[in-house]
Amino acid sequence: MEDRYCEKNFVDELRMTLLNRERRVIERLPFAHAAVLVPLFKKGEDCHLLFTKRTQQVKHHKGEISFPGGVVDEGDSGLERTALREAHEEIGLSERDVQLIGALDDIVTITEFIVTPFVGLFPYPYPFRTSEVEIEELIEVPLSHLLKEEYFGEHTITTGNRSRVVYTYQYGKYTIWGATALILKQFLELIPSPKFTSP
Repeated sequence: MEDRYCEKNFVDELRMTLLNRERRVIERLPFAHAAVLVPLFKKGEDCHLLFTKRTQQVKHHKGEISFPGGVVDEGDSGLERTALREAHEEIGLSERDVQLIGALDDIVTITEFIVTPFVGLFPYPYPFRTSEVEIEELIEVPLSHLLKEEYFGEHTITTGNRSRVVYTYQYGKYTIWGATALILKQFLELIPSPKFTSP
């Protein structure tokens, strides 16, 4: 059976889902605002998500797997612009090549950033140009893999008298966790099932 993710019907359904829900907006001063792009693309017959592995040279989240993104600049016209600008700076993805689908809920990271994720679709193959300072590796993960329960984990971490739940997704040697896994879980719970799309 052909994978119906990333097809027009799927994208249209996802756009309507994101548009018609009440998005969680977090305002917590003096936390800084950031935005990330959740990049979707079709490779072969399967829809994929693009992740980056950060270098050891970056200030925050060294060596972790993340979505392209970063902190708002004064010159950014909005959070969407932040996500697209950062994606261009980090992986060479041009703003004109991204079809924005919608925004997910804000999250707060343990490093005290308020992050707004934007879902976008881009054409593949793509002539990526990664930042040597920020990006060590690009990781292409099939959506069908991430939807399998055996690759999902949920753990409780206790520090002092505080406990928090940490989600993980495993893809080969890669472990997706932290804020990226939280965004990913939210996205996977919202995407429409391909069985509801027309053949």
